[in-house]
Parts: sequence; C-alpha cells; structure tokens
Amino acid sequence: MNNIILVAGATGNLGGRIIDSLLRKNAEVRVILRKGTDPAKMNALQLKGVQIFLADMMNVDEVTHACKDVSCVVSALAGLKDVIVDMQKVLLDAAVAAKVPRFIPSDYSLDFTRFNDGENRNLDNRRAFHQFLDKAPIAATTVFNGAFADMITAEMPLILFKQKLVLYWGHADHPMNFTTVADTAAYTANAALDPDTPRFLHIAGDQKTPREIRAIVTAVTGHKYRLLRAGGSWLLGVLIKITKKLAPGPGELYPPWQGMQYMHNMVDNRANLNISDRDRYPDMKWTNIQDLLEKHLQEGR
Repeated sequence: MNNIILVAGATGNLGGRIIDSLLRKNAEVRVILRKGTDPAKMNALQLKGVQIFLADMMNVDEVTHACKDVSCVVSALAGLKDVIVDMQKVLLDAAVAAKVPRFIPSDYSLDFTRFNDGENRNLDNRRAFHQFLDKAPIAATTVFNGAFADMITAEMPLILFKQKLVLYWGHADHPMNFTTVADTAAYTANAALDPDTPRFLHIAGDQKTPREIRAIVTAVTGHKYRLLRAGGSWLLGVLIKITKKLAPGPGELYPPWQGMQYMHNMVDNRANLNISDRDRYPDMKWTNIQDLLEKHLQEGR
C-alpha cells in the first residue's frame, strides 16, 4: 500500500506540523476538515499540496470516504469529550470500515494509562477513547511525549524570568519529561510511515529536574536563578479542588485547574517514563531545554 496518510485536526498547531513533517518525507497527505472550515485555512493547506476532504465529522459514511486507500490515520484533534471520545470514535469507525491498517490517536501526553479516572479531565477523555480503540480491529500506536516543552516559557509557570525563580511542586530532583510540539510532530510523522510500531511509544526531547532547569536557565541568562518550592503534591491537589470550585470553566479546554492537574501528574512518580523509543528514528534531532531557552531569549520574548 502507498504511504497515504490522513490527518485529522490539520488546522491546529500540532496537526499542521505533522503535515509539514510528512511532506518533508515525501508522503502523500490527505486532510479531513469539518464542513464550514475557514476558507483561508483550507487555502493554506492546499498551497502545501495536500488533498482536502470536507466531511461532517460525525457522519461515518462521509469520513469513511476520506479514509479510502489510506495507510495510516493520524488524529491531532483537540477538544473535550465530544471531540476526543465522540468525534474520534467516528474517525476510528471510519478507518476500520475503510480497512485502514493503522491508527494514531490524539494522545500526545504523559502516560495516562498509569493514572486513575478523576485525576485529570483531559486524560480521562483519552483513556475513555482507548476503551473503543483497544477493541477495534486496527493496529494502533500512541505517542507519549510528557509535556510540551514550548509551554515552559509561556503557559507553564515553571520559569519566572522577572523574579529569577524556578517554581516547582514536590521534589527539586524529580525528573520531568519535555518534548517540543515540533519534535512531537516529527516523531509522529515517522511513526505514521513506520508499519512496525508497537502499541505505545515513549519519548522525550529532554528529561530535567527543577534543580537542573535552574542551572540551565542560570547559565543561559547569566543571572542567578533560585529554586522556589510552592508546596507538595498534596497542597497542589487541594488548590486544584478550590480553583475548580471557584472557576469551573466546564466548556473550556484549558481552564486554570486543567493545567494544575497536568502539573500534579508530572510531579507524580507514575509519570516517570522509560524513553527508550526516543532513538527509534535516527534522523530525529531533539530540542533540549537549553536549546529552547536560548531560542526564547534570542527572540526577545
């Protein structure tokens, strides 16, 4: 079968980068878009040379048409239960109906199979989808990448540049796994073109403790940074409950407490990964924390 890869979630940051990585590898790329997608976004995809299929994403027959003759379906869909479970289930059913050999779900996270329901809403949704995926007659591959490293200098309050602090919860020597969006996309593209992937792939562009991050940011900036322990994981758990009560944000994908839940998972020993799959593709060039911080400072953000 030809290497025809279908990407769902193509207009998002990760989905777009997966497409770019696939095209650099000379793969034939299809994208499936919801009817009513912004024409400017469709035009940008057309200029890249991908084939576009418009479909009602909740209609199995329409999605099946887009999956015909595809060698792997890659999902980069982002959303709540209606997307990660319900819509992705339609995508899965369509891939099975079209006899697609392989499926890569929209996971791209720490290893949620090690955690329990109720600890992280977004991971709960992914685990719920896996109940369907694991029963489907299709070869599936999940990419576990830890946290997106790009968030260290923005959404994730880990490095406080103005205060010259590295904020952490739990233990200063607890290793955390970080992978940039670009590296996750490049690795996923490799996996989509690899017919022999295992069920789970564990990767990280870098593994660093808060203490090591403090040393790196001190060296990169030339300023002495200090460690600041915000508290233990138990206190963070209490704050999550309070924040969720005060600002529930039921329709928001990333309300404040959602990021707190992810940090709570990251400082848990269950999040420790054996990242032996990192070296599966020799052409991968990984971005480490120092690379990321140097680029951040050069761009003057």
